[in-house]
Amino acid sequence: MRSNDEKVRVEMLGPFSAYLSDQSVTPSAAKQRQILALLALNCGRMVMVSTLVEELWGDDPPRSADTTLQTYILHLRNRFSEAATTTGHDARQLLGTRHGGYLLDGPSCHTDVEVFERLAREGRAAAEAGDHRRASQTLAQSLAMWTGPALADVPMGRVLELEAGALEETRLSVLERRIEEDLLLNRHVDLLGELRLLSARNPMNETLSEFLMVALYRSGHAGRALNEYQRLRTILSDELGIDPCPRLQRLHQAVLSRDPALESDRT
Repeated sequence: MRSNDEKVRVEMLGPFSAYLSDQSVTPSAAKQRQILALLALNCGRMVMVSTLVEELWGDDPPRSADTTLQTYILHLRNRFSEAATTTGHDARQLLGTRHGGYLLDGPSCHTDVEVFERLAREGRAAAEAGDHRRASQTLAQSLAMWTGPALADVPMGRVLELEAGALEETRLSVLERRIEEDLLLNRHVDLLGELRLLSARNPMNETLSEFLMVALYRSGHAGRALNEYQRLRTILSDELGIDPCPRLQRLHQAVLSRDPALESDRT
């Protein structure tokens, strides 16, 4: 995925890694990894010193926090400089200092997060245009960018925890949209194994439960679709004291009545 004309490339949708062209500049020190990850998530935008300090030390920064942060930035620049000796890049331009903060140069920075988000937007646009096959393919490509949990091997303070959590939520929404497109393409049999696993991992996710019910019903397993509804209803009642949403209740009734509309469209 890397080419010789790239500058800084950072991969965060799984294990963390960073490259200057083809040379690794991934820091081994934990706090330097945190800094580079946070800067990469904000390519081209300045990250305030106060935000970096909060990420590294929370509510209890040392008195020397600003000086220590400057030292970490220097170490990162040194890694860039070592790699830049064969590429001609300027480490101070790649990792810049601004009044009150630091940033990775936008045009010089490429991340897998940016690719994931671009493909997700293209997939959603195709879905809105009614091109379900292209939507499914493009959304699947966006999901293929992930090789594990976001920032899997980066120790995270509360700033990165929020960023990683937001990425995981986006990943789930893209996954749900891809499954919806696959159901519209009548791929219900192929989806059964994936949906069973996802439902087990996300036991209170009503959207995934809905998709599983539809896939089961269309595959000739109306009884198992009803069992899935009862499983969800029980866990929502036990954990939250609520019933499934009205959309799920309508789907339940449609399965009970064997509504012909279930054969082709979501209820």
